[in-house]
Amino acid sequence: MSELIPPFDAHAVFVAPWTENLSIFGWVAAMGFCVAAACGLVGNYLMLRRMALMGDAVSHSVLPGLVAAFLISGTRGTGAMFTGALAAGAVTTILIETIHKRTRVKQDAAIGIAFSTLFAIGVIMTVMYANQVDLDADCVLYGEIAFVPLEPMVSLAGVNLGPVPFVRMLGVLLTVGVLIVAFYKELLVSSFDPGLAKSLGINPSLVHYALMAALSVVVVSAFESVGAILVIAMLTLPGATASLLTTRLSIVHALSFVHAALSAWMGVTLGVWLESSLAAAMVVAGACLFGLAWIFSPKEGLLARWRQRSLPATLPESLPPPETAATKPTS
Repeated sequence: MSELIPPFDAHAVFVAPWTENLSIFGWVAAMGFCVAAACGLVGNYLMLRRMALMGDAVSHSVLPGLVAAFLISGTRGTGAMFTGALAAGAVTTILIETIHKRTRVKQDAAIGIAFSTLFAIGVIMTVMYANQVDLDADCVLYGEIAFVPLEPMVSLAGVNLGPVPFVRMLGVLLTVGVLIVAFYKELLVSSFDPGLAKSLGINPSLVHYALMAALSVVVVSAFESVGAILVIAMLTLPGATASLLTTRLSIVHALSFVHAALSAWMGVTLGVWLESSLAAAMVVAGACLFGLAWIFSPKEGLLARWRQRSLPATLPESLPPPETAATKPTS
């Protein structure tokens, strides 16, 4: 019977991945950082808009898009798969908004209806065309970030830029970052107060659909590495952790990058030790960082709240003592 927890070897866990096996785990960690950072930047706005589950809907709706793209193109090439998944994400967004705005169904219910229906359609399509569709269910659900270093390398002017999935994800991260900087005011105002945004000449609907398009691109790009389930955590954990430490959106974005870097490094370390999925280990590491922020946050942490409750109730020195029946003046 195998041990529940593998024996801990400090050299194999902390040293070997970054020295002897750097060519493998270095690209894995870099890919994990790009995925978590890109997801975190978009996820911060989803959390402000109370639409965190929108990433869940888009990630699950990717499956029918992948199957349809394969059946139409007859290939599992990156271009065909990306196009099919992106189209499925766009259909999901339009379907959710149509149900929400044209009926009395609330947005969270519309998200649940859309993503569960489209995911079920994808499952049916996979079963019906099983002899034609070569899709790994585990890869669809959990991804396989460990395969990233095995992909063909991209070279530019003789310089090795990295594996194809990493270069694509890095491009998505840089594009999302540039767009957020360019349209920071529009995103900020429309996320907090759509009515104020409209009065300032900003079209909140256009900003919303642009954000959903960016979400679809990020989710589809990350899908190959972390799958449909783990991408949800990467959309929420960086922003949720940062929001416990600050209320300024710009600092939340910066802390999301820190969270992404730490979760990628810690995830590789944890995954090597436990011999488990590296993407899942990154999510667990990110959840541990959230737990630390939840406990030790200076204002919102459990310890800070406990200290506030334990302080004795005292009157401010600037206020006079309350009047009693003996001291209250009479008319």
